[in-house]
Amino acid sequence: MDIRIPPKNQNFEIILGSSSKARREILAEMGYDFTILSADIDEKSIRKEKPEDLVMALAEAKADAIMMKLDRTAQVEDISRPTLLITADTVVVYQGTIREKPTSAEEARQFIRDYSGGSGEVVGSVVVTNLVTGSRKGGWESAEVYFLEIPDEVIDSLIEEGITFNVAGGLMLEHPLILPLVDTVVGTADCVMGLSKTLTEKLMQEALVETMV
Repeated sequence: MDIRIPPKNQNFEIILGSSSKARREILAEMGYDFTILSADIDEKSIRKEKPEDLVMALAEAKADAIMMKLDRTAQVEDISRPTLLITADTVVVYQGTIREKPTSAEEARQFIRDYSGGSGEVVGSVVVTNLVTGSRKGGWESAEVYFLEIPDEVIDSLIEEGITFNVAGGLMLEHPLILPLVDTVVGTADCVMGLSKTLTEKLMQEALVETMV
């Protein structure tokens, strides 16, 4: 379902092309108001060998899908001022293997057990598309997360709750059961959570510059 957050004094519109609660909260923390639209793409149909190439391809595919949705409903024609579409994607890399959202309880359990007392690398992309000019800016960042031992009862609770199936690599850093078990984050927490604030701000400014020229 699309969610509309009332606009404040902001001289451009933002569409967040993600249903992620974490991304929504991060963008709100940045002080922006925005509309939310989901892309609904088949992520498994897009494959790349390198994690940074994969997250970029997925974020761009999400942007393309949302633009097609807006075009079909003639909403693009109604855009009267600068409008930025923000899409993103995140994967976890463990021992050189790309991990997306787990597809079964067994896979989720194995993912989390692997991180216990170890680490995982999070690679996240952001793509900003200016819907007025057609300009698109994108980039990616990574962060390394080191964990303490994760007890089996915590793993059981996470799987029973079902949240582990909605996030890349099967772990939500900000979850109250996981946060105390994070030893160190080399990088930024917002990158791990799915939307790098610094990268997003940079790309938004770059995308807006062309509108203002």
